[in-house]
Amino acid sequence: MQDKNVVEVNYHQTGRSTNTDDLGMREMQARVYQHRNSQYLLVKAPPASGKSRALMFVALDKLANQGIKKVIVAVPERSIGRSFKNTELVKYGFYEDWKVDPQYDLTLPGGDESKVQKLVDFLSSSEGRILICTHATLRFAYEKVADDYAFDNVMVAIDEFHHVSSNDSSVLGTALKNIMHNSSAHIMAMTGSYFRGDSEPILTPEDEQLFDKVTYTYYEQLDGYQYLKSFGIDYKFYQGAYLDALPDAIDATKKTIIHIPSVNSSESTKDKYNEVDAIFDAIGSLVDRDDKTDIYTIKSKQTGKLLKVADLVNEDGRDKVQEYLRNIKGADDLDIIVALNMAKEGFDWPWAEQALTIGYRRSLTEIVQIIGRVTRDSSNKTHAQFTNMIEQPDAKDDAVQYAVNQILKAITASLLMEQVLAPEIHLKRRQHKTDKPSGDADILIKGLKEPTTKRTQSIIENDLPDLKAAILQDQDVKNGIAANVDAEVMNKELIPKVVMTRYPDLSNDEVDQVSQYVVADTVLRHAKVDSSVDQEGNTNEFLKMADKFINVNDLDINLIQSINPFQRAYDVMSQNIDSNTLRIIERSIDAKKYDFSDEELMQLFMNAKAFVEKTGRSPDKNSNNEEEVRMAYALAKLSDMRARRNENR
Repeated sequence: MQDKNVVEVNYHQTGRSTNTDDLGMREMQARVYQHRNSQYLLVKAPPASGKSRALMFVALDKLANQGIKKVIVAVPERSIGRSFKNTELVKYGFYEDWKVDPQYDLTLPGGDESKVQKLVDFLSSSEGRILICTHATLRFAYEKVADDYAFDNVMVAIDEFHHVSSNDSSVLGTALKNIMHNSSAHIMAMTGSYFRGDSEPILTPEDEQLFDKVTYTYYEQLDGYQYLKSFGIDYKFYQGAYLDALPDAIDATKKTIIHIPSVNSSESTKDKYNEVDAIFDAIGSLVDRDDKTDIYTIKSKQTGKLLKVADLVNEDGRDKVQEYLRNIKGADDLDIIVALNMAKEGFDWPWAEQALTIGYRRSLTEIVQIIGRVTRDSSNKTHAQFTNMIEQPDAKDDAVQYAVNQILKAITASLLMEQVLAPEIHLKRRQHKTDKPSGDADILIKGLKEPTTKRTQSIIENDLPDLKAAILQDQDVKNGIAANVDAEVMNKELIPKVVMTRYPDLSNDEVDQVSQYVVADTVLRHAKVDSSVDQEGNTNEFLKMADKFINVNDLDINLIQSINPFQRAYDVMSQNIDSNTLRIIERSIDAKKYDFSDEELMQLFMNAKAFVEKTGRSPDKNSNNEEEVRMAYALAKLSDMRARRNENR
């Protein structure tokens, strides 16, 4: 499996990300603690990096030294509340332990209405310092509070911040905005993926600029582990029912989380219980079910070993299964989990080695969260794997357009993760030919525009992964990837359009600056490094970009912008999808390029016939002649209409 991975990243096992300093802080936590005096702090760090404890350190300092009287920690669901339970910090070097009075842990089972009132009373009471609640409880309590001044001298910490939206209909987003602008509250927001996966920004550009940002990358986290040394992403395309293809995808020798598709998706059989039974059959033969825990024992077809399997799809007995999962002590306690909407965000099973996910997930954030379940450091594994099974469209499928879109999402998701998981690079303008990089990660580029404002500098330093996610989710960009559009169209039109949409406050020149960095960063991350020694004994480094070998010293922004940064995504599609399906994809996309009237289609068809008679070839959509291009797309539209008519007969 590993040699076929779309993404394969190796790490150095430095141990840095899990080692602690004199205060008991990991590398990421110490970085956050340096910003403990910030009124508004946004922490972007991957799962398992220690965000919960980072919050504890900052919150305790604000309570002790910054005049903050109360701390509210809001989590998206009750199960994540246990991440903020009582924690010993003093014995590791900090000056105070994290202690939560049980009456103020509102994520424990109990009546929701009384919890809302409990939070309202907590704000006005002199009792209690720390309260844990869900996002929903915070939302409802905010609506009951008389005015925003109730949040004066309060720290509000929002975990999994990507659940927030700046949309006017988002109660939590509106509450956050009002608390920021109408009180002296301190805000700490934490997320493993700042990108929501839809078109809604989390914060308005104006509010986002108020936050100090701490970014800890996936690469820093994984490179600093002690045991895990490699991670791979693989996409398996299948036709027909996924259950028929599943036996070839399951590796029962690995600790595995299997996520079945949503019942509303095209991949689902619409019978989730039957799907679980079929998965059990694919694993092996059922031996036993423990009445106390509802954990199954299955004899593996592959190895003959007895496997412990948890079913989180069936509602019956789920509480017993969850209780068992909460108390797992070692790798031997569990082998496989089958789930639908659970075992994702905030779920902790450090021994998990692979995630097998059927069907495209609804957002890139969800993919990041699922990957986070298997990228925890554990002595039982050296490699972590994410495999996504995707339904490949059939030429006779009425829902071809939907299936094509799903594939494009899968490919762009893998491309984004490849970017996020790779080492950091720092792009700088080459002023003179004799300039030398100041660090190993520095790459000098002639003609690269330098950021002229703090705003563009901040976007380039902190937001590139999120911006790339937004670019890759843009429908025009996805169509462009599938159609393998010219680099100039991608780099000078499609990417700047997304930058402009995401950051409407930027000037045209600032949009151009950010776009250059996005393109250069994406292209260079995919470049392969080669070196050679000349006759004088000097070592020259070359980068292979889109089949061109370029001397590192000759890098030029014009050269970089002549390369389609998403060529690799197209290559992945062509390798994984048969040529007939690729033609369907290209035809579907070409058919939407222009919105022709019936009269225009007829006239262009007649013109195209005359063109073929005159030139002996069909019109080329890549021609420099606009009329020839329009003829080519008109023919594609007619071909698509004819194919759909035939499919519906």
